[in-house]
Amino acid sequence: MSSALGLDVRGIRVGYDRVDVLQDVSLVAPPGEITCLLGANGSGKSTLVRAVLGLTPPREGEILLGGKRISGLPTHQIVGLGIGAIPEGRRVFPKLTVEENLRTGAYLLGDRELVSQRMANVYETFPRLRERASQLAGTLSGGEQAMVSIGRGLMGSPGLLIIDEPSLGLSPKFVKENFQVIRRINESGVSVLLVEQNVHQTLEVSHRGYLLSGGRVVASGTAAELKRHPELVAAYFGDGQTHGG
Repeated sequence: MSSALGLDVRGIRVGYDRVDVLQDVSLVAPPGEITCLLGANGSGKSTLVRAVLGLTPPREGEILLGGKRISGLPTHQIVGLGIGAIPEGRRVFPKLTVEENLRTGAYLLGDRELVSQRMANVYETFPRLRERASQLAGTLSGGEQAMVSIGRGLMGSPGLLIIDEPSLGLSPKFVKENFQVIRRINESGVSVLLVEQNVHQTLEVSHRGYLLSGGRVVASGTAAELKRHPELVAAYFGDGQTHGG
């Protein structure tokens, strides 16, 4: 594994055409921790992920990874510096086998031995994928596809893994399993930025977090502080709703 990398987002403004989606957003995801990003649908969570990955560069402010400025760099360079991303909705390649899907996560590596070693690490984390290595990913259950998606993200040996809505569309059993895996990945030395709609489970595994609303950070703190924060209680715990975005 790469050594854990921290992310530092400083006062970014991000938008599409003339509309700003994020205004003056700052957050710190310290190395070695799970930092969560919460917020209702349309709050700007996905735009923030796009900004970090260089897909929608900030109009103002800067983004640092491991102390190095990455805002303004092309996406492939940002990924090469140690960021892995697991997109919302899993997005496996349905007509490729499990093993072929995993190999796509290591396409930047030329070293076959290293690829095999990382594959072995993924199979250790997800023994079920080893059993299904030659099965087409499109024939797997939702929970197994989620494993493929996370495994593919780990093949690049990231120092920071961005996981977007890992519980989306999964049964409660697989949601619980997924969060346990995320905790194990973090314990193995990978920083995690967890973008989630499942507030209760997310705060159980996270060290700290941020709540976005209307493109601004409206609450931040440790997981324990956020559980008691009036903004979060009103948005999530008051009416029992959890929204994606």
